Amino acid sequence: MKSIKNLTRMTYETAAFQGWRLALSSKGTAFIRYFPDKKYGGEEQSFAAEAALAALKGLLDGARLADGKHTAATRAKVGKLLERA
Repeated sequence: MKSIKNLTRMTYETAAFQGWRLALSSKGTAFIRYFPDKKYGGEEQSFAAEAALAALKGLLDGARLADGKHTAATRAKVGKLLERA
């Protein structure tokens, strides 16, 4: 798979977790979600992670800011979006 900014492949032989890590930092807030291979179908099946990243970027692009940071409502929307992914 081609490298995508904000998506990292986690494959360590000695670790319990193998899968994709979505990490995006915006306006002082970090948004992180893990997509394990066991649940989402393996290394090549990164569609859920890519779709969640696209939805997250779309939501944050049009989000309102308060004092240069994301509002609590925006952070709550992002939390729900990442839970559904």
